[in-house]
Amino acid sequence: MVELEKEVLPLPPRYRFRDLLLGDWQADERVQVEFYVNENTFKERLKLFFIKNQRSSLRVRLFNFSLKLLSCLLYIIRVLLDDPQEGRGGCWGCPRQNHSAHHLNKFDWTPIIWVNRPLPLWGLQVLVALISFLETMLLVYLGYKGNLWEQVLRVPFMLEMMNTAPFLITVFWPPLRNLFIPVFLNCWLAKHALENMIQNDLHRAIQRTHSAMFNQVLILVCTLVCLMFTCICGIQHLERAGNNLTLFDSLYFCIVTFSTVGFGDVTPKIWPSQLLVVIMICVALIVLPIQFEQLVFLWMERQKSGGNYSRYRAQTEKHVVLCVSSLKIDLLMDFLNEFYAHPRLQDYYVVILCPTEMDVAVRRVLQIPLWSQRVIFLQGSALKDQDLMRAKMDDAEACFILSNRFEGDRIAADHQTILRAWAVKDFAPNCPLYVQILKPENKFHIKFADHVVCEEEFKYAMLALNCVCPATSTLITLLIHTSRGQTAPMEPFKPRPSAWQPLSRDGPASPEQWQRMYSRCSANEVYHVRLEDSKFLGQYQGKSFTYASFHAHKRYGVCLIGVCREDKNNILLNPGPCHILASSDTCFYINISKEENSAFIFRQQEHLHQSRRAPPAYHGLTRLPVHSIIASMGTVAMDLPDSGSSPDSADGTTLGLPADPMGTEKRHSIAPVLEVVDAIPSPTFDLLSDQSEDEATHSDDDSAASSTWVKGYPTNSPYIGSSPTLCHLVQEKIPFCCLRLDKSCHHYPYEDARAYHFQNKLIIVSAERAANGLYNFIVPLRAYYRPRKELNPIVLLLENTPETHFLEAICWFPLVYYMVGSIDNLDDLLRCGVTFAANMVVVDKESSMIADEDYMADAKTIVNVQTLFRLFPGLNIITELTHPANMRFMQFKAKDRYALALSKLEKERENGSNLVFMFRLPFAAGKVFSVSMLDTLLYQSFVKDYMISITRLLLGLDSMPGSGFLCALKVTEDDLWIRSYGRLYQKLCSSTGDIPIGIYRTESHLFSAAEPQVSVSVEDYEDTREPRDALICRLGPRDSTGSDQAEQPLLRRKSMQWARRLSRKGGRRPSKTAAERISQQRLTLYRRSERQELSALVKTRMKHLGLSAAGYMDMMDHGNTLSYILLNPSPDTRLEINDVVYLIRPDPLTLVSASSPSRKASVSRSEDLKDSTHL
Repeated sequence: MVELEKEVLPLPPRYRFRDLLLGDWQADERVQVEFYVNENTFKERLKLFFIKNQRSSLRVRLFNFSLKLLSCLLYIIRVLLDDPQEGRGGCWGCPRQNHSAHHLNKFDWTPIIWVNRPLPLWGLQVLVALISFLETMLLVYLGYKGNLWEQVLRVPFMLEMMNTAPFLITVFWPPLRNLFIPVFLNCWLAKHALENMIQNDLHRAIQRTHSAMFNQVLILVCTLVCLMFTCICGIQHLERAGNNLTLFDSLYFCIVTFSTVGFGDVTPKIWPSQLLVVIMICVALIVLPIQFEQLVFLWMERQKSGGNYSRYRAQTEKHVVLCVSSLKIDLLMDFLNEFYAHPRLQDYYVVILCPTEMDVAVRRVLQIPLWSQRVIFLQGSALKDQDLMRAKMDDAEACFILSNRFEGDRIAADHQTILRAWAVKDFAPNCPLYVQILKPENKFHIKFADHVVCEEEFKYAMLALNCVCPATSTLITLLIHTSRGQTAPMEPFKPRPSAWQPLSRDGPASPEQWQRMYSRCSANEVYHVRLEDSKFLGQYQGKSFTYASFHAHKRYGVCLIGVCREDKNNILLNPGPCHILASSDTCFYINISKEENSAFIFRQQEHLHQSRRAPPAYHGLTRLPVHSIIASMGTVAMDLPDSGSSPDSADGTTLGLPADPMGTEKRHSIAPVLEVVDAIPSPTFDLLSDQSEDEATHSDDDSAASSTWVKGYPTNSPYIGSSPTLCHLVQEKIPFCCLRLDKSCHHYPYEDARAYHFQNKLIIVSAERAANGLYNFIVPLRAYYRPRKELNPIVLLLENTPETHFLEAICWFPLVYYMVGSIDNLDDLLRCGVTFAANMVVVDKESSMIADEDYMADAKTIVNVQTLFRLFPGLNIITELTHPANMRFMQFKAKDRYALALSKLEKERENGSNLVFMFRLPFAAGKVFSVSMLDTLLYQSFVKDYMISITRLLLGLDSMPGSGFLCALKVTEDDLWIRSYGRLYQKLCSSTGDIPIGIYRTESHLFSAAEPQVSVSVEDYEDTREPRDALICRLGPRDSTGSDQAEQPLLRRKSMQWARRLSRKGGRRPSKTAAERISQQRLTLYRRSERQELSALVKTRMKHLGLSAAGYMDMMDHGNTLSYILLNPSPDTRLEINDVVYLIRPDPLTLVSASSPSRKASVSRSEDLKDSTHL
């Protein structure tokens, strides 16, 4: 080893690091090396010019194509100059001979071999042949790759030699100048040159790609032309020895023959021409079917892929592109109905770009004339520039990218959506993007999009607000769906009997009063207008926001809810009475229609028209202003009250109160709404003080617990991109062990919800796993403007244990717990406190969203909720479904005639409304929600770009400084003195600054019973020999999923066992009294209702778990009721007891800062208002 090391020579100086630093290597000579993109040889330069370069190659092929056409044209000229009646000679310079004396049966080859070719024509043909020959040999040389026979044996080369070499020979041998040469075969060389030019060079030179369908049609047409031209020229030339046909006669014969008509007036006479006809027919029968087969195949493929959207149409028409992973019929119809509901979008085209083929249902819909002229389906991927070019994405007005919510892996579906958004942004940077994402943690990847809707964010926030503001999901759904404004069919101009008849969503007239009211109010939408351009709001420039909102609703029925300053992009919902409207402000209001489609008819004109007609049948509330909206020709006619029409409102700031006929009611006062507010006289805005009035009544334990609460921003968020919201938090982080409700720890020895002794009822959320979107369920319920005494404990019933990062995010919120369990387990429901819960939210499971059969994804959820409804009828259950059509199965009763009538009403409206399910009782009451209802929010933002921002503010997903929030207020019996919705509007605007936007009304209703049931108490069979508890224990313990099994055979066996036991115990025949008692007991068990069976089951399980059943009877159903929403009702709408009023309350932070100088004065004045303000 030592000897080998000694033999290693030192490195040269240029490779040593020391010499590199010293610079000794620079003394060596340097060699300059030049690199060429192409080989610098003569052959490569020629190849670059003739083949590789796009422009020059196109010119060469175009020249070759023109040369072949010129040769065919010279052949036609030669035929026309060659008169068949003249004598025909042989070789060049030979004497002419007349062959007409030959017998017809004798065949002479001389007219076929020799022709008459003038010298100038021969010179042109020789020149063309020489150029073609040189070009062909040059291309053979450039295309040579070592195999010469590969180039020589090609059909185009052989045809080229056949048409050019004889002409070159005639130059050196003049007698052959009249030799016939089949120059007409150059048509096939022209076809070959055209195909190469179209497929290889033309689309590269003009940067435009032709479809395979275009290329195949071109090939087919060229083949037909070449076959016809070859047959025409061949028969004409061969018949020189027969009938002496002209070119026209030959054309006539070929058309008649190939069309299979065969008149027989022109026929070939000699066998060479007859043989040529046979050969051409055989060639046509072989070649043409192959061409047609390829054409039909491409046509079928094009029908599947959808073809292209032409550049000319993209530049002259407006279109939007819809990118989806898989196209479902429900998604397509929701998009088309919502998109084309706006009049401005009637001329738009929709281009659908989908990687999968259309199914049968979608294909059937797109064949309807209404959609076939508007919708273009393209099969392709948004990740391919070719497909984006086919859809003309760079010329599109917008691109909608939707995620596949039925994908098994929702995170993978989001990743596909993100890549599509990136691809579209890279291809068309100026195209507006409307993106739907499923998971909130993926939202920050597409922040560059113009509008983004995160499904889980909106879903959980909406479900959370459903617990504090009932039917918020229905309220938002009605707002974000575009109303078509359809009236009853065949009666568009019929006079309306009521004073408030706006446009409605429904087609036929509704049979019941609540349906008519609900339908009319559901047509309200959110619109925007610049204040100085507004006919509704222009007169309120320089006035306070609450003043303008109240008076706009009083005069026009318009509910002003928000404003946006010109110098700011932030929308403020109800900025409060301190906000003064400016002429440049953009106002957002709720109304039946936008004011551009409104006409105004003042009351004086209306009285003149009514005086000529018979008096109406309805005279109630004559002292209130009348607001009438009549649908006519797409325009809303609004009746405006005269300034002096109400004697009780001379100042124009108060609404008149209907006269009390008894005169015994106490008259309360309502302060006028001031134009400009200097101070806030209401104590309700003091929501940030630690010692607020609403917390003074708490117990000592609650006070000690709430004293550790603070208001602040959550320190940990489970995902990036969540909006910071001021919330109720705990000062110290709650240990993870204390978050587990059903497990005791060294901090709390409790194992069920009842042991915690909560003051407020629970809110239980049943979900499959703790998704990051569940964080948005907690935040709105712990917002700082929620009073501490109204905070409900939140229990998360999860099937899987939550991850650490999710627990880290929720451990700072008070009264938030989780429990591992399932909704289909009765024991888990009882442990988590379902018997004293206010709301039960059932979230659809992600694993069940995929089913082999459509609409079966909700089967397990529906059955579990139905079981829960049967066990706890009084529990308010809010359910999320995958398919909205399945909400008809919620709280299903097979024999309920009223539900069947609603189903019939729904089917009548399928063709006249976007919300065919709006009259279903669970949807109207806000008991059911489908996330697909949010799809229209993204579609509507194309016309109303502010809808996503307003919806996020209403749901509490965004908290803008100075913007209000959505809350609810319940009308009690003491508040009925206000009487009408208009007076309530004035009361709220003048006292607290709240803006009401709707009413949630609950009415008692007589439903048809599903089946007659006899309610018999348990005490009727309590005198049996067995103790009552033992009886319940023997009958009760069953699985929660088996409560619907048939139990009559079981009860019959039990009764027979008791009868035999009593007879054996007596030892003698029972007396008449004992027999009657046994018969009565047996009859009682037969009459035992299903409700009592379920009650016994629940009480038995509660006793087995060691839980008290004292509060279970409160979960019983207290009557048949129905609930619905009146969105922006008329001012003369009567208030009813238990009405819940939706309010947009001003931001307490802004109002506190504005009213801080006069806080003491406001507190003193609030005592005077306390007697008159009950809300």
